[in-house]
Amino acid sequence: MIRDNERVTTDQDGTGAPGGDRPAPGAPESGAPESGGSAGTGWLLLIYRVPPEPTRLRSTVWRRIKSLGAIYLQNSVAALPASPANERSLRKLRREIVDMSGTAVLLSAGVLVGENEVRASFLAARNDEYEEIVDKCQDFLGQVQKEYDENHFTYAELEENEVDLVKLKNWFAKIIDRDAFGASGRAACEQYLDKCEQSLEAYAARVYAEEAEGQ
Repeated sequence: MIRDNERVTTDQDGTGAPGGDRPAPGAPESGAPESGGSAGTGWLLLIYRVPPEPTRLRSTVWRRIKSLGAIYLQNSVAALPASPANERSLRKLRREIVDMSGTAVLLSAGVLVGENEVRASFLAARNDEYEEIVDKCQDFLGQVQKEYDENHFTYAELEENEVDLVKLKNWFAKIIDRDAFGASGRAACEQYLDKCEQSLEAYAARVYAEEAEGQ
């Protein structure tokens, strides 16, 4: 188990895995060429165990890992691209797991055999998140259209829609922060957010006009 001021780097034979377990999928092998040709930027691997009871502990760790944008290489082995921010986050999570009476080891992997597959999984996870925002943007546009259909042009409705759009933008910003490799879904997501912005501006103009006529 590493202390918080230590960093463990996987050996070329994968013996950085705890307790003599088999190395995590994608761990480097001695003399093995990197699949796909290009070397990666490095990865951080969190290998952990939490007590089976209470079950909320496992759910808590799973939610924390997903909130960081990490992907699972296998059960209880999560990976993030190496960066100072990601290392701080995983160190903090490791301490939380230990406080739960669990065990956790944080490893730094300079090269991963099969890195292209891991990177593809990471990109797919980000694209799924971008797609979620697109779905929410479609809901937002539908809600604004509903205001037109029901002739609801009030400051209260405008404020509610403004709050919803801010939430979508903040969510988008979080995904960008962890989109280390530039997932393809970002462009479409940005376009939908622009549509939402334009829709809200048009609705706001109608609200102002309606309020002015009512005075």
